[in-house]
Amino acid sequence: MRFPQSEEESRLSTSPGNTSPTLAGPSSKGLDSTGASNSNGYTSSNSVFSNGHGFSSGAQNGLANGSSGSGAGVSGVSNGIGMSPQKHGKNPVARVNLPGELLYADADVNREEFVRLLVQSLKDVGYMESAATLEAESGYTMEAPEVREFRRYILDGMWGKAEAALTRFAVDEETLLEVNLIMCSDPEDVRQRAGWDGASGTSRRELLSELHRYIPPSVMIPQRRFLTLLQQAHSYQLQQCIYHNEPAVVTPFSLYTDHQCDRAQFPRVTTNILQGHNDEVWNLEWSHDGRFLASASKDKTAIIWQINLIVNFDLKESGEWGDYKVLRDHPYAVGCLAWSLDDKMLLTSSDQFIKLWVTSSGVCARTLDEHTETVTALSWLPNGSGFLSAGLDRKIVQWGTDGSKQSSWGAMTIRITDLAVTPDLTHVVTIGMNPGMAEVPPVNRGSSGRNSGSGNGTPPTGGATAGNGVKNGNENRMVIYQYPDKQVESSIRLEGELTSVKISQDNQFALINHAPDEIHLWDLQQGRLARKFTGQKQGRHVIRSCFGGTDGNFVVSGSEDGNVYVWHRDTGRLLEVLSGHGEGSVNSVSWNPKNGRMFASCSDDGTIRIWEASPPAPGMHSSNPEPSSSSSYNWKGKGKTRQAWDTDGGRETQDLEYTSLTRL
Repeated sequence: MRFPQSEEESRLSTSPGNTSPTLAGPSSKGLDSTGASNSNGYTSSNSVFSNGHGFSSGAQNGLANGSSGSGAGVSGVSNGIGMSPQKHGKNPVARVNLPGELLYADADVNREEFVRLLVQSLKDVGYMESAATLEAESGYTMEAPEVREFRRYILDGMWGKAEAALTRFAVDEETLLEVNLIMCSDPEDVRQRAGWDGASGTSRRELLSELHRYIPPSVMIPQRRFLTLLQQAHSYQLQQCIYHNEPAVVTPFSLYTDHQCDRAQFPRVTTNILQGHNDEVWNLEWSHDGRFLASASKDKTAIIWQINLIVNFDLKESGEWGDYKVLRDHPYAVGCLAWSLDDKMLLTSSDQFIKLWVTSSGVCARTLDEHTETVTALSWLPNGSGFLSAGLDRKIVQWGTDGSKQSSWGAMTIRITDLAVTPDLTHVVTIGMNPGMAEVPPVNRGSSGRNSGSGNGTPPTGGATAGNGVKNGNENRMVIYQYPDKQVESSIRLEGELTSVKISQDNQFALINHAPDEIHLWDLQQGRLARKFTGQKQGRHVIRSCFGGTDGNFVVSGSEDGNVYVWHRDTGRLLEVLSGHGEGSVNSVSWNPKNGRMFASCSDDGTIRIWEASPPAPGMHSSNPEPSSSSSYNWKGKGKTRQAWDTDGGRETQDLEYTSLTRL
């Protein structure tokens, strides 16, 4: 790239050896002449300056107030008639000749491609004169006249001329549809059969997009190409932002700086500790509206907790926790939970029994006992038509919303330890053990089952042993069924005992917990292992993980070391190790579906912790606190939990208060 040798040369951007600028008209072809003008018609030359409205002055810096034309080098005022070299009072634009083909000498961006995309973007938003000026000044046109005509032929339905310009078969398809419309007595019938919205709809623009496949992009630029590149850059920045936790559609995008989320906005601080169970808490699940949290415990109860949640992405304070309901009458420890789509019903499992609860009253509407062994999975169907249950008896049962049995899938190939339904209701993903490869001892329901391989373990329904007394050599599998056909689509052998499976909201990934210390991310569409997450411990107990964040950007899991682990899903990077729970395993985690900055964890210590972002420091609009520890102090009868954490300015104590919890 040649740099200008003087300010005058930089301003006029002339090529070497030229004493006057080269001019180009709006078409940038064949319009070279003397004179220079900007987009407003201001012309710089050795003879005359004109503003495009009839005012011109000679190079001698004199002014004359008359209507006659002024010659070169003679001062005067002209009305623009007879003296300006352009029509309608506008001078041509000076052509800028730059050396080389690159936008910058140290960049690999082609200058012509860049300019042509700028011209396209200017025209798209309505800056037609600016686009024409850029074409004239650069010498690059967005498209050749033939391409512009071809585009107009398609949009105006001038099929004869369009056929003469391109291969006919794609054009004939649109022509045939419009001919059929004439011959058909019911136009709507043609549209429905052909998936066509008519000549006045979007079909012609869709045809134009289809024809881009047959025309080199250097000849006809794809529509809104510059915007596509910017959107790709935006998506890439969001993927690289390891703490990104906002929906992409509401994330502001600046061209001036790269996107980066503040770590302080990530939920890393315990804001509430819920205490109501008398023993280990094995599982928990948020309602779909994010206002209720259900927990399952070894103490044979399930509890529904309520939070008065304000759903927004600028939430700075914890919601207030209110009344809760205790669901009793379970014969054994409670392992599984599942909310109906409208949150009016809640399923719980206790050994081989399933209970259907009315959440508003806390009344058990029905008890189901179809299974002969421990129920290990409950999942409502995404269309709300009913739910599935699965267990160690190798059965999957489909139920109606009222608890009526609809069908049984019969004997499965594995003793199922967990099950998940894809959000699009096309597949059911199961994990478990192949009974032909291992001897499984009988269940001892009276034991806590905390020791793997002891032979008396409770089945994996919560914080129970993951091993379930299975001898070495068992085969563990992920089996994927088509729904509703119930046909096996794939069966994949996996190493290590499998305790939990979750499906991403885009139906692409399955998150599977593996003993002793891994979580696998399986790409269901490609049938391959996409990523491994390591660091947590789960050699003996059932640990459940989940996707986290507003777009499922995080992977969150409990651990036998009492901590909560958080990874970035797309990179596998370990982001946080959150401490606070007492002795024992953190058995399950669940992210609030309506508040991207809140999740819950439950533990053998009998408590449930609510994790949120750190509140801003008092008197400050924003802050970046770095929590290093969390402690709680409970005052009986007042229902208060005081949390303490460190900030950049020193140790600071915040009092967070929630409504006193009372049992109904």
